[in-house]
Formats: sequence, structure tokens, C-alpha cells
Amino acid sequence: MENQKFDLGTVLTITTGVLLTEICNVYKILDYMTGDHLFTHQIPRVGRECEPIILEQYPQLASVNIENVTANNWKEFLDEQIAKFGNEFEIIPVGLFEHKHIDAIEELKTIIGESKTILLT
Repeated sequence: MENQKFDLGTVLTITTGVLLTEICNVYKILDYMTGDHLFTHQIPRVGRECEPIILEQYPQLASVNIENVTANNWKEFLDEQIAKFGNEFEIIPVGLFEHKHIDAIEELKTIIGESKTILLT
């Protein structure tokens, strides 16, 4: 599989846990990195799984401080980071042996509990 490029907002969303891109981009990078087709409830776990892989490739991003990022200033914050680091990052996939595939429905059952009803439409 050929490495893909992602914008800094998408990459920082994974490394910081702060949404700095459209949510569809989060799915794209994590699906690409894992080879999975993730459901919403799987995003936090897989994001934590992929974070160190990205930071290993781009250790300079570990210094990004999101402490003062708000809903009102995130775009300015991102522009500052782009000026500092650039906006395009080639990302390698996690690899088959590093990603823990969990069936989405089974994972949801563990999150909400077996006694709850899951309706699929």
C-alpha cells in the first residue's frame, strides 16, 4: 500500500485529541492507517493506537501545545501550526500486526453492556 498524505489539521487531531479538521478526515486517516472501516465509537481507541505511530514519524509534533485552543480560536491556532510545521504529512499505515481489529458490534456491546438492545437499521 502506498503511503498517503494528510493535512496538518487531520494529523494533529489524532496526535492531540482535539478536533482540528472535518470529522470525515478523521475517519479517512484512521481507516487508512489501520486498513479497517471504523465506526464512530471506535475512533477514540484507534486514535490512541495511531497517535504514537504518527509521532514516531514526526516527533516535532509532540511539542504542539493545545492547552489554550478553544472553539473560537482553533482556526488561528491551526494556521500558526501550519506556518511552523507545514501542511502536508505523508503517513505510513500501522501494519497488520500492530492494529487490533475488533468487530464494531462486539466492541459496542462491551461499551454499552450486553443487557442493552442494539438496533441496526
